[in-house]
Amino acid sequence: MRKLCYILLLCTTVLTACSVDTVYSRFVPVSSAQWHIDSTVYFDIPVTDTTFTYRTIIYVRHTECYPYQNMWLFVGDNLHRDTIEFYLADDRGQWLGDTHNGFIEMPVLIDENRQFADTGTYHIAIQHAMRDTLLRGITDIGIEMIRNGKK
Repeated sequence: MRKLCYILLLCTTVLTACSVDTVYSRFVPVSSAQWHIDSTVYFDIPVTDTTFTYRTIIYVRHTECYPYQNMWLFVGDNLHRDTIEFYLADDRGQWLGDTHNGFIEMPVLIDENRQFADTGTYHIAIQHAMRDTLLRGITDIGIEMIRNGKK
């Protein structure tokens, strides 16, 4: 009985310590795992509380058919547009990120403490900035907004 109580206490502690306050999460599939350079992925993120800061993470899901080690993206919102680069594989060609059922999912932190001045819907657009017109091996683009602490 004592051992069971200890295990339950440990599980409760682990589960509450790992809880995240995700306020928005969405994935958009890329047609035929070929992302066209003119195909922009849009996300409409509702912001209802401006007293918190937020982390924004972009997710890129791809297959082993993706031909490059890195990726460049154009990421724009209501206020500004950035160009970001990140790596999907290390120097030896080993994929980074989590592998599930033949897909590799790479999270990319693009903003750690985003503050919103006003409530409303914020529009984020993501477009690949690679030289290929058809970027093969990309299956989904996702975004997640996680609430941090108060300002």
